Amino acid sequence: MPKPPPPADFDENPLWTEEDFARARPADGVHPHPIAAALVRKPGRPVGTLRSERQQVSLRLPRDVIDHFKAGGPGWQTRAVAVLEREARKKR
Repeated sequence: MPKPPPPADFDENPLWTEEDFARARPADGVHPHPIAAALVRKPGRPVGTLRSERQQVSLRLPRDVIDHFKAGGPGWQTRAVAVLEREARKKR
């Protein structure tokens, strides 16, 4: 079951008025370039994250194998890869 959102604290974060919207400016016009660039998330994976080290494949695995890893919760694909890597290193 998902965790419910925390109660809103409107004193700390009041609703914007028309004046607030009129005064608002884009972040790249207010903050220095490196900060503004960090505020804008580009779609997809970050550059340089394992692209050259990994290759996408499709495997048909027995249902019980998949169920075993999924039973451990989120991150099951990462755990399955860790087992495959460990076994591959044993064979070298």
